[in-house]
Amino acid sequence: MQDEIQYRRILVPRGRDTGRDFGETLMDAVAHAARIISSGGLVAFPTETVYGLGADAFNQGAVARIFAVKKRPRFDPLIVHIASMDQLDQVAADVPDVARRLIEAFWPGPLTVIVQKNRNISDLVTAGLPGVGVRMPGNQIARELIGAAKTPVSAPSANSFGSISPTCAEHVRADLGEMVDFIVDGGPCEVGVESTIVSCMDSPPVLLRPGGIALEDIERCIGEVRIPERNELKHAAPGRSSRHYAPRTPLVLVDTIRPPSPEKRTGLLTFRTSPIESAFARVETLSRSGDLSEAACNLFSALKRLDASGVDMIVATRVPDTGLGRAINDRLMRAAQTVIQ
Repeated sequence: MQDEIQYRRILVPRGRDTGRDFGETLMDAVAHAARIISSGGLVAFPTETVYGLGADAFNQGAVARIFAVKKRPRFDPLIVHIASMDQLDQVAADVPDVARRLIEAFWPGPLTVIVQKNRNISDLVTAGLPGVGVRMPGNQIARELIGAAKTPVSAPSANSFGSISPTCAEHVRADLGEMVDFIVDGGPCEVGVESTIVSCMDSPPVLLRPGGIALEDIERCIGEVRIPERNELKHAAPGRSSRHYAPRTPLVLVDTIRPPSPEKRTGLLTFRTSPIESAFARVETLSRSGDLSEAACNLFSALKRLDASGVDMIVATRVPDTGLGRAINDRLMRAAQTVIQ
């Protein structure tokens, strides 16, 4: 990490540290955050996917606090983040060849592999499952933090369970506020949707969550990957709940945009521009050029803006179901109150 990277200071008051400046560089903030994790605290930090809520993966009390702060059910497992391959041995008891091929191809990056857990990893982290989800973030700030804390870090997204995932530090502060000990602000997330999760404990491997690495790229690396039904293996990985990533405003997912009812103020979330978008009270366009990477990056921020705009309902359109589009459609399907095909 370069010293010239500036620390955009966001502190979360808990009766201490309020307004205190921990230095002029991001490295100062990371060092302070690492000390908090080492002492059993909770830190929100950037990754390339979304902001994570991190705790020492081996500290039962700290991990339990993640569940309490997020109001997360104990049946929903956590992903463990590592900074180096040495830490993989602390987390995993066995890493099969298929997992090693994925690791070599996509780490550091937005890919989580599920492998046999090491006995040091508690059932609280894995929700009693024999496998543990592990990833090495592509974001350098995240890796610096984990390395400085000298421990693998359990970290789900830094938001209330089931709500829209945070892609900037301000989202974390608005949602979790004083319940987090410290927020490291590394700017907006580059990918914008969570990591792809592949279980390597099955043959063929199973895609448990589409995300920042496209299924097509994974299959080019390891061959066939099974895609379970939407409600199958419901508690096998994060993000598989039928209702997830959801705004407070009712969201309707459609294939075709139609003029909204004049009786309601309706917001529109569209992939590209629509000829009837002027009929909507508020419009968010994910990518005017039709770029799925740009659309994924903008998804959660656009949803949050629509949710805060005061509209009565949100109409969202599906995107092409290839590449990162598969992850976008998965998030929209789980966020929707109503689906119209």
